[in-house]
Amino acid sequence: MSDRIIMLGTGHAMVTKCYNTCFLLDNGEEYLLVDAGGGNQILAQLEKANVNICDIHYMFVTHSHTDHVLGVVWVIRKIATMMKQGRYDGDFVVFCHDECKDTIMSLCELTLMKKQFQMIGDKIFIDEVKSQEVLNLPGMTLEFFDIASTKKKQFGVNVVFESGTSLTCLGDEPYHDVCREYVQNCDWLLCEAFCLFDERDKFKPYEKNHSTVKDAAEIAADFGVKNVVMYHTEDSHIRNRKLLYTQEAQRYFDGGVYVPDDLDEIIL
Repeated sequence: MSDRIIMLGTGHAMVTKCYNTCFLLDNGEEYLLVDAGGGNQILAQLEKANVNICDIHYMFVTHSHTDHVLGVVWVIRKIATMMKQGRYDGDFVVFCHDECKDTIMSLCELTLMKKQFQMIGDKIFIDEVKSQEVLNLPGMTLEFFDIASTKKKQFGVNVVFESGTSLTCLGDEPYHDVCREYVQNCDWLLCEAFCLFDERDKFKPYEKNHSTVKDAAEIAADFGVKNVVMYHTEDSHIRNRKLLYTQEAQRYFDGGVYVPDDLDEIIL
């Protein structure tokens, strides 16, 4: 099987017509779940994608905003329950930075049943990672990096698959030059694009420390990226978003442009 991205959600925090941004990386050997959106719809999205949660053993959480971290509690609850029932083999590991780990632990302690919470540290692990730390998972190598967020502390991740394909996830904030080494000449750049450039006065992305489609496309062009995937968008154009965003991006970037809908698969 080819390496692929399964976009479980593509919207920003306040969307109602799609799910919050989160996705799976699948190399045919292992899944990596990146973020989980803002609620238990993450479980429905996995079902709709025909992904058995028992096959997911690794997760990376970029930061602790509600639209990324609340779904983590539901993933942990589901897996803890299945472990107790003897329906989940192996361990489940969540990678995140120190502040995000504290948030996840607090949320789980406050909301999970005692028998579920007690699985953390036994067969469920919340592992703190440092910026520039490298980890090897089955079929992929990960390097985490601090994106220099001006809001909540946030990490991105660079993934290199066994095929040699490189993928960089910048989280949900604009490019900062500290990320240059991970963006330069990468095969796939996953980048937030809050709205169309012409609608910046309506959606005010810069006030929220977000980018427009034009901004994301120019970053991809400036750094020799081969393909850009745009997500974490508004949802007022949900039916025409793919067309409108692609048309704008292609005015500034000659490479591959992907504007996925929820549950779209992208073959790398």
